[in-house]
Amino acid sequence: MSTTTPNTETATIGGGCFWCLDAVYRDLAGVLSVHSGYAGGHVENPTYEQVCGKKTGHAEVVQVVFDPAVISYADLLRVFFTIHDPTTPNQQGNDIGPQYRSIILAHSPAQEATAREAMAEAASLWPRPIVTELVPFDTYWPGEPEHQDYFRRTPWSGYCQVIIAPKVAKFRKAHLARLKPAAA
Repeated sequence: MSTTTPNTETATIGGGCFWCLDAVYRDLAGVLSVHSGYAGGHVENPTYEQVCGKKTGHAEVVQVVFDPAVISYADLLRVFFTIHDPTTPNQQGNDIGPQYRSIILAHSPAQEATAREAMAEAASLWPRPIVTELVPFDTYWPGEPEHQDYFRRTPWSGYCQVIIAPKVAKFRKAHLARLKPAAA
């Protein structure tokens, strides 16, 4: 897990299963690290099982450390609003529960303002109202090691083949100009 430095910024977002977001953001130019974990709840240092039990208040999120000289926070959010459905409360496809909600945890007033602008912009992309939560960042709890870089480590798994691979392919096609050279 990386932390923000004077030349980097951190975004914390959730849009369904963190494995999907992790796989997409790792391919973006300017992204330095992606870490899957939990945020937005009330239980300290939760486990995956606790979060899936729907009583911690946490969402599955990724923390993305990026170079704003290469990719802006606004562009990270533009990608965010094209890789998940921000109109379904507590659900992404067959993944149902509050841990799969669409959420942006703003690390600063500037990020909050940018997120509000991105949400307004995204509203024109979707036929139903955006239900993405926008809250101040509080605490991030790292996910267990087996959840990190899941798509690259287990491409043969059923979830990766059926859910993540098509989402990554769609993302790469739509955002080709924003990919790291190795991902293009």
